[in-house]
Amino acid sequence: MSGTDEFDLVVLGAGPTGENLADRARAGGLSVAIVERELVGGECSYWACMPSKALLRPPAALREAQRLPGARAAVGDGLDADAVLRRRDDFASLWRDDGQVAWLESAGITLVRGHGRLDGERRVVVDVPGGGRRILTARHAVAVCTGTGAALPDLPGIEHTGVWTSREATSAPEAPGRLAVVGGGVVAVEMATAWSALGSRVTLLVREQALLPRLEPFAGQLVAEALRESGVDLRFGASVTGLARDGEVVLDLGEHGELRADEVLFATGRRPATGDLGLETVGLEPGGWIEVDDTGLAVGVAGGWLYAAGDVNRRALLTHQGKYQGRVFGAVIADRAAGRELDLAPWGRSVATADRTAVPQVVFTDPEVASVGLTLAEATATGRRVRAVDYRIGNVAGAALYADGYRGQARAVIDLDRETVVGATFVGSAVAELLHSATVAVAGEVPLSRLWHAVPAYPTISEVWLRLLEAWRG
Repeated sequence: MSGTDEFDLVVLGAGPTGENLADRARAGGLSVAIVERELVGGECSYWACMPSKALLRPPAALREAQRLPGARAAVGDGLDADAVLRRRDDFASLWRDDGQVAWLESAGITLVRGHGRLDGERRVVVDVPGGGRRILTARHAVAVCTGTGAALPDLPGIEHTGVWTSREATSAPEAPGRLAVVGGGVVAVEMATAWSALGSRVTLLVREQALLPRLEPFAGQLVAEALRESGVDLRFGASVTGLARDGEVVLDLGEHGELRADEVLFATGRRPATGDLGLETVGLEPGGWIEVDDTGLAVGVAGGWLYAAGDVNRRALLTHQGKYQGRVFGAVIADRAAGRELDLAPWGRSVATADRTAVPQVVFTDPEVASVGLTLAEATATGRRVRAVDYRIGNVAGAALYADGYRGQARAVIDLDRETVVGATFVGSAVAELLHSATVAVAGEVPLSRLWHAVPAYPTISEVWLRLLEAWRG
């Protein structure tokens, strides 16, 4: 079976990024085909954002209730793990994409199932299920939105051990008795938090000497304290040199001996899903990241027709940033196709710049970590004159009311010459909901003199903004 179809735009990858890009281009008047070899909705819907947060929210709610007299006795000590997993399954749509497919149809976007590869300029060849090929040609553009996959280290025995990646960690049908987690980043600490709460004895193996090394140091320190208090065996400076499975997983830790577990999760980074995408047919390196300009155009490809959005361009490996790029680049593709003028100003509608300067991120551990913009170290490295302003969130009345013994820390990084916030980090219960205000302050380059007049409601945790400004003024 084979066929040839022509569209204005062909999108490779129907995850959140591809969906948003296709939707904006379709709204701009273009005919759009989107190619997907797995489930429409992508990694976030089935193996990342949605199922992981469904696993993490019940333990967080229980711990919050346990910190309040009156509620503590009512909720008891444990979770109903089966109920948590059933709810997780519901949020992952039981790993069926019927709803997402229906949305594509309602938006007028053509779905082509199969594995798509570039085959020269504006041409995509799709290996369709059941055999045969379908050829798609694009009048105006092709957009690569294929994301990333888990990167596993090259270790003796790893290919025969049946290790977990983030996919298995978010979709496992039950809690393993003993779980080893290798890594110290976001996936590692979130999954250690979730499975420990669901009954696993978790050992977290961290090669470095700190958790969450890309964030402010106090973030990793507070998360490490909480993980240890919850029973996680946290080992810094531990590296896996080999592994094998014989009923159980045996991890060789070199001079630190060995560790036995029922399952092992490697949360050791991501790689671009471009290895079998036909990049070599357009002069790019297979398996590499696709560099783009601020309008989404691939660098090094002549003709102005190839775009890349989301994780695959490595600008910001976060779902919400990929969706942001999809919205911007999809509109750009439609505008260029129609000959409409682009708004290329630094914060214009036709450029993606927030994925460099105001990237918000939440780590859904207990405590939560919410950050946007630059850390103190990053801001200093740019040559700016900066100052960090810190405040203990537990000293805010709203936090004290939220939970007994509230522990948390807030930091604002101030540009001394411009007197604006260039970065902010919050660690504590429920701080994720503080993040958008910080994102607005950073993205909008709001002067501190104006922020002083943004009065926080009393008594809420957001009053920490007032305390930070008071600390700044001295």
